[in-house]
Amino acid sequence: MKFIKDIFDKNKPLFEKGGKLEKLMPLFITFETLFFVPDHVTPGKGAQIRDAVDLKRMMMTVIIAMLPCLIFGIWNVGYQHALATGETMSLMQQIGIGLVVVLPIVIVSYAAGLTVEFIFGIKKGHALNEGFLVSGMLIPLVLPPTIPLWQVAIATVFAVLIGKEVFGGTGMNIFNVALTARAFLYFAYPSQISGTVWTYLGDKTPIDGYTGSTSLAIANEASVNKAGAVVDALAHSNTVLSADFFSFSNLFFGFIPGSIGETSTLMVLIGAAILILTGVGSWKIIVSVFGGAYLTALLFNIIGANEFMLMPAHYHLVIGGLAFGAVFMATDPVTASQTEKGKWIYGLLIGVLTILIRVFNPAYPEGIMLAILLMNVFAPLIDFYVVKGNKQRRIQRATV
Repeated sequence: MKFIKDIFDKNKPLFEKGGKLEKLMPLFITFETLFFVPDHVTPGKGAQIRDAVDLKRMMMTVIIAMLPCLIFGIWNVGYQHALATGETMSLMQQIGIGLVVVLPIVIVSYAAGLTVEFIFGIKKGHALNEGFLVSGMLIPLVLPPTIPLWQVAIATVFAVLIGKEVFGGTGMNIFNVALTARAFLYFAYPSQISGTVWTYLGDKTPIDGYTGSTSLAIANEASVNKAGAVVDALAHSNTVLSADFFSFSNLFFGFIPGSIGETSTLMVLIGAAILILTGVGSWKIIVSVFGGAYLTALLFNIIGANEFMLMPAHYHLVIGGLAFGAVFMATDPVTASQTEKGKWIYGLLIGVLTILIRVFNPAYPEGIMLAILLMNVFAPLIDFYVVKGNKQRRIQRATV
């Protein structure tokens, strides 16, 4: 890495005060700190905490945790293409198709978002806000592979401007940036984000009888039409491929159509392990989201007013984006609850609301996005009452 350091040191005078590229100093700092830990320290006397992990390093840990979902998603795009078109493809061919489809979405997401970040960085005179290093990857992973690239760009710009910069930038936003982008697409271009075909076909046509519907769409349709048990509807939705196409094992491993990074619960759990072991993600929020969803689904199993309520509770944990949202969205350190007790409450309510929206909102069978965005608003309120309760208990102990 010494030769890279030499390059930065050689060109740094150009960006310092009086240099030809003085106005672009924030960009230089951004790229320098991507490779090297900042060399500045907290001024003043007194005890200081020494830690080599700055915000960029923490964000890179989150990106590493998302890599299993990204890699699996790239392969799954090619795999679903082969199934839908009836073509016989090797593993490398499937990965090749996935790369052709997914990488442009990732590139457009980063290009659009970083452009906005750079503009605001130069205007404010500070380096790039590190938060978008994660958001730029999250946005593609929560989108279907068939999404038009121009919509990715518009949604990303909207999310960075309205979801973050208007609140003051990284650390000040109240809404998760990636979910803001998805919500924008859902309400602005619903046919592309919630349509029936979520499988990349290219210039090919699907085989007869194939449907690209997501598991949640099938479950909701079965409930609305009262076509029998949701599990049976899932099992017989794509019998042209196999009778168990939407079996629990396929749903868990992710061999189904869906958003690029959300289909595989197994890959999400691997990412969760990385976040928890490194201390970056809150295990309390993750566990409470799953717990809230599972307990709510169990309660609905007892009530059994419609077919969706009767779907086994454990199915809710592996269909849609619940797992991905619980691990990578709900744990956002900026928009989530900060108190330890608040994290339990925050996650529990996200899980409960997710199932409520799925079961009672036929227009939008997936509930994790709206549940997290809603709880982003209430997270400060939860922390306020948790802190208030702690103060009152301390006062009571003090008076005794």
